[in-house]
Amino acid sequence: MAIADTLKSHGSIWKRKRVVRIIYDDFYDRINRFARPGLTIEIGGGIGNFKSRLVNVVSTDVQFAPWLDCVADAHQLPFADGTAANIVMVDVVHHIEFPSRLIMVEPAITWGSTFFYRFMHQEPVDMSADPLADGIPDPRRNPYDSNQAIPTLIATREKERFLRLFPNFRISHVDYFSLVAYPLSGGFKPWSLIPVRLVKPVLTVEHLIEPVLGRWFAFRMLLVIDKIASS
Repeated sequence: MAIADTLKSHGSIWKRKRVVRIIYDDFYDRINRFARPGLTIEIGGGIGNFKSRLVNVVSTDVQFAPWLDCVADAHQLPFADGTAANIVMVDVVHHIEFPSRLIMVEPAITWGSTFFYRFMHQEPVDMSADPLADGIPDPRRNPYDSNQAIPTLIATREKERFLRLFPNFRISHVDYFSLVAYPLSGGFKPWSLIPVRLVKPVLTVEHLIEPVLGRWFAFRMLLVIDKIASS
């Protein structure tokens, strides 16, 4: 599917599917709890939903859309050092060819989610990949090419290597969440297996049990990477 067609499809589903709006609002609220005062740069603005949940946001994406503030490649953002208090992204880092940084909500590859992501989701899962590989981004690469394993690898197997490669940063917070409501919602698929009236009650229960069960059954993770202040 072409990039423009994907955005159009996602935008249409977002407007008519209240279930997915409620679930993503929960994602955005989790991000907002960790956002510091000041300018926030959003990478991968897509159909432009995050700006409705946080003020003072500059929304960017690699492709043009009229609701975006800036067209930019995540590998080469056109902002000076110290411009932003936060850089945020939802479902983006696993699409970046050579990722290294922030506040992000991404897929979590856990015991409970592996089957779903491997066999029922269109994006691949390659746990053997090197999430910290360096190189020159390929301008011909489709921005929607991805590996859903990248965020989990950074937060787990490659955490110590990440900290060695980027000594000015620290992984300050990892939350595993989204146990039932998200997979039952179908995401940006046209179907949903959970009624709208049940979404908020299910999310309330999930918030209570995710500290115990999240690491093993979660479908999502919140990863916060902080820049260490200079002494």
